[in-house]
Amino acid sequence: MTDEMQMEFEDGLPAVVNEDRLWCDNGWTARVIKNEDDEGWAVAMTKDGESEPALVGPWTMGRDKKNPKPLDASAFQVLVKTASEVIRRHEHQLHAMLHKKVTVDTPSGRLNVMLDIVPDEYEPYALLSAQDPFGEVLAEIRVEPGFKLTTSSAQAWIEDEFRSPG
Repeated sequence: MTDEMQMEFEDGLPAVVNEDRLWCDNGWTARVIKNEDDEGWAVAMTKDGESEPALVGPWTMGRDKKNPKPLDASAFQVLVKTASEVIRRHEHQLHAMLHKKVTVDTPSGRLNVMLDIVPDEYEPYALLSAQDPFGEVLAEIRVEPGFKLTTSSAQAWIEDEFRSPG
């Protein structure tokens, strides 16, 4: 970590920094960096506590066409909003990958069948569960994380009285 990143107030909160190429405020750090791919500049937005930037994008050249345009409050707020949105989308995508749900009509009523994948580094697994319309869990079993939840696989599980599939 650079000295700039370690600046803190006495109460332990990160310092607010408003420099031409570095802004730290409100849990975020914007750093204008040389774009390694071409002659231009980029800006990296990093959330406090994270080692990698949430967003890296092109940055505008200054009037001299050599140096980057200085950061300002307005640009920083737009960058914070954009980087926050990137993180939110990533979290939603991850949630969608790890949590699946189908609804199955049965003779006794409609059931919700869910698959919740637990991405453990050493022993990943998934929980397959069935709930009635009121949210009461009727069955829950542990299955392989690669289990494919579809309406037909859920229907087959229900018809097999919630026994372990396969």
